[in-house]
Parts: sequence; C-alpha cells; structure tokens
Amino acid sequence: QVQLVESGGGLVQAGGSLRLSCAASGRTFSWPGMGWFRQAPGQEREFVAAIIWNGRNTYYADSVKGRCTISRDNAKSTVYLQMNSLKPEDTAVYYCAAARGSNYLYFEDYDYWGQGTQVTVSR
Repeated sequence: QVQLVESGGGLVQAGGSLRLSCAASGRTFSWPGMGWFRQAPGQEREFVAAIIWNGRNTYYADSVKGRCTISRDNAKSTVYLQMNSLKPEDTAVYYCAAARGSNYLYFEDYDYWGQGTQVTVSR
C-alpha cells in the first residue's frame, strides 16, 4: 500500500516561514514526480510545486514562485516544501502527491495523495 504522510504545518505570522515534509512509503520514491498541492476553504485544489525523481527539475505555481522551494531526499524517501515570506492567502491544507506518469502540473496527473497538513498564516 502506498502511503504519503505530511507534517510541518501550523500557525505562522505573515512574513514567517514553514517547512513541510512528506514521508513516502511503498516504493513511491522511485516514481517520476512528487508534488505539493493546496486547498483553501471553498476553493479548488491547486498546484503549488513539483519535483522530478532526480531532483534536477522543479516547477512552481506563479502564486508561490520565489517564495517556495521544493526539494527531495531520496535516502529518506522524503519531499520537502520550504515556504518563506508567507502571506495570509497561503492559508490552506497542503497535500503531498505522487505521480507515476510524466505529467506533474495538474490534479489528475497524480495517483496517490496524503491526508494533508494545515497551514494557517495570520496577519
């Protein structure tokens, strides 16, 4: 069974930073892509960032570009999302996802999902 478990969310003031972690099991770390999505109340789940298996290529949504960094530690089967200069509009549940295919920018590209971790940015 494939499992993805997110951690690192919490409450932070605007301008602060958080580092989210996604621990993967079930051979998922050999898959081409790992990504982060987020979903705010009443909104669609949106793409945040993705990284390919070798860690050499990363992709970011315009809304977080320059403020977030996705990275991958294959030895620990863990993907990270470092978020800096957080804004109230970053408040959402953040989900880790794994893709077995070669597309990584859309919800339907991913095959497995974690349960999410809440990020709340106060003013």
